[in-house]
Amino acid sequence: MIKVGILVTGAPPAELEQRFGSYRAMISALLGPGFETRSYDVVAGEYPAPVDQEHAYVVTGSPAGVYDDLPWIEPLKQFLRAAKGRARLIGICFGHQIMAEAFGGRVEKAQGGWGVGLHRYEVKDGAPWMDGAKAVSIPVSHQDQVVEQPPASRLIAGSAFNRVGILAYEDQPAISFQCHPEFDPAFAQALIETRRDRLDDPDSAIASLDAPNDRDRMARWIRAFLAG
Repeated sequence: MIKVGILVTGAPPAELEQRFGSYRAMISALLGPGFETRSYDVVAGEYPAPVDQEHAYVVTGSPAGVYDDLPWIEPLKQFLRAAKGRARLIGICFGHQIMAEAFGGRVEKAQGGWGVGLHRYEVKDGAPWMDGAKAVSIPVSHQDQVVEQPPASRLIAGSAFNRVGILAYEDQPAISFQCHPEFDPAFAQALIETRRDRLDDPDSAIASLDAPNDRDRMARWIRAFLAG
């Protein structure tokens, strides 16, 4: 059984969490059977000890920005650096961004505003845990993005809106995704509704979620990566 620690960096809006569950629950569902998950509330300063207590760690999405002056941001970066090479690492959205910052990259607010709805990432490079897909369509929800890759990272996929969509690290077993493979389209739609007044075209974003998506394919990628 592969032990996966979920480093929880935020929660859905309270009403949506009641309807759709927590980010920990979404990620556990994405992984499926064969994985033993345990969550750590890193916002409250909760971390595993020792750092290799789990075989792997997944860093969740968050309403926070990696550049925010919050007391838990720097300790999380320090934990990720300590875990380098000692556990497999996966970052999702905020997790993708803070991994990039922890390992030498840079994150900024996107000049294009919010990215929401179903986005298509073109695959630039392959990896052993992938299956040869040329592109993937996955729900996204972000206003920040990685603008400088960490030195030891390799660009796997991206889009015109978000060039650095998926990264793989060459000096450690680590991957990260700006998109949200754990988001059911119904949850992604409900989340858009909570931000309607901040979005340029929420109706088009919602309509995009009716198209076929590659959540199952990306879940297989993540499982293959965790299996090593």
